[in-house]
Amino acid sequence: MFSFEHFITLGFLILLQAVLGFDNLLYISLESKRAPASEQAKVRKLGIGIAVILRIVLLFVLTQIIGYFQNPLFGINIGHIISCEFNLHSLIVLFGGGFILYTAIKEIFHMLLLDENETAEGGGSSANKIILLIVAMNLVFSFDSILSAMALTDNFWIMAIAIIISGILMIQLAETVSSFLQKNRIFEVLGLFVLFIVGIMLLTEGGHMAHLHLFGHEITAMSKATFYFVISILVLTDLVQTKYQKNLLKQKQLREKGGI
Repeated sequence: MFSFEHFITLGFLILLQAVLGFDNLLYISLESKRAPASEQAKVRKLGIGIAVILRIVLLFVLTQIIGYFQNPLFGINIGHIISCEFNLHSLIVLFGGGFILYTAIKEIFHMLLLDENETAEGGGSSANKIILLIVAMNLVFSFDSILSAMALTDNFWIMAIAIIISGILMIQLAETVSSFLQKNRIFEVLGLFVLFIVGIMLLTEGGHMAHLHLFGHEITAMSKATFYFVISILVLTDLVQTKYQKNLLKQKQLREKGGI
């Protein structure tokens, strides 16, 4: 039976899922653009829907065998060059961070080399491949949110309901974000650099979990405060740059009119 306290906890969990899901939402919106234009909406809905089901499965698994994900699997120790001790959790986070970093860099270079005709059309990747990538990355992002949820409550059903509600919200917001990026293509560059920072954050987080030391220096996780500060600076810089370019264009047009 749900009590008032359970509803309060549910509200906090939904809010937590929304805050932690920002980078996931951005990845979904950008990745779905690579699918054929007619299938992009279906890709987002299917990808998030399947990921929500697997999130609940992952939640159940984690509540049963959480210790296994934290147990050391293997370590590396090469003098003062590198030392670390990996567990399953750290390997998943490191893989996710590396893949997102690779995706961001690849798309940035792709954007620089693409001609106008190519950018006007939908992507060339198959819908099934994009759905698979969205589901896989969604699960990588899920670990932090699920572990954070488990710190707030041990009630499986409250956590499962929060995951379902946040999934429904994510489907709606993914459409909104994708439409915004489609109408304001200039913000795609900003989105890719945000993903780049997300990849760095996950790599530092995975390295910290693995107690990674490089050349005698410990890798520490990027704090959420630092992450949001960097993102705020990126957004502010982009807004100022856009406004400045518009002002320069207006001045140029006025000078041209004055010279006629």
